[in-house]
Amino acid sequence: MRIGVLLCDDVRPELQLRHGNYPEMFSKLFAQVDPTITLVFYRVTDEQYPSQLAECDGYLTSGSRFSVYDDQRWIRVFQGFIQQLYSQRCPLVGICFGHQMIAWALGGNVTPASTGWGLGVQHAELYQAAALEHSWLTNPRRQIALLSSHQDQISQLPSDSQVLAGSTFCPYAMCLTGKHFLGIQGHPEFTPAYLEDLIRLRAPQLPEPTIRTALRSLSSPTQHLLITRWIIQFIKHYRFQVHRTDDHHQRT
Repeated sequence: MRIGVLLCDDVRPELQLRHGNYPEMFSKLFAQVDPTITLVFYRVTDEQYPSQLAECDGYLTSGSRFSVYDDQRWIRVFQGFIQQLYSQRCPLVGICFGHQMIAWALGGNVTPASTGWGLGVQHAELYQAAALEHSWLTNPRRQIALLSSHQDQISQLPSDSQVLAGSTFCPYAMCLTGKHFLGIQGHPEFTPAYLEDLIRLRAPQLPEPTIRTALRSLSSPTQHLLITRWIIQFIKHYRFQVHRTDDHHQRT
């Protein structure tokens, strides 16, 4: 299976020597879960896109230091591409910025969170009733945790959305929009060492209590590998459903 990774930013240059850039992070992550997956990278910040959507079985976004409402050309073009993926029934998994872009592009809203920075290991309740509806959500847990780094949050979901996981701090931590868009606020591709270095680099712009709490949280376990498996199974499940439906239409 081929997954197109839509790169919405770069790791800060001073952190790349130790941690690599986003392609290295995602490659290491997916290799741990399913080494048969092929990742294809597109720098959407440079307006690099697939020549046709069928180049990949599904798409995944990276996070970004930018906000979805920033007035930049590449963000407006990216918003249009998200709308195209949705209308063409192409599966997409949005990570952090991409999660927020799903809402922004499809009629929801994104704002700076009144609760402040979501930083460090963040927990969310996986809603069991919703989880039981979806066969790709294997081995569901009552709580899931991921490394996080975000100041914006979805404040209004688009129509035809379902919340799969949330918390008081982040009500829309994992959501479905339609049957083929999955949004995840946390970062399965981050490592604790990378996030620690990122927090220390950003320390002058962050409140001291937020820094202390975030750094203490980094020793907590996360479900990044389980959630990456869900991402793979989500794309496979939706592609199977589309192909089965298309085959049925052709026969009839």
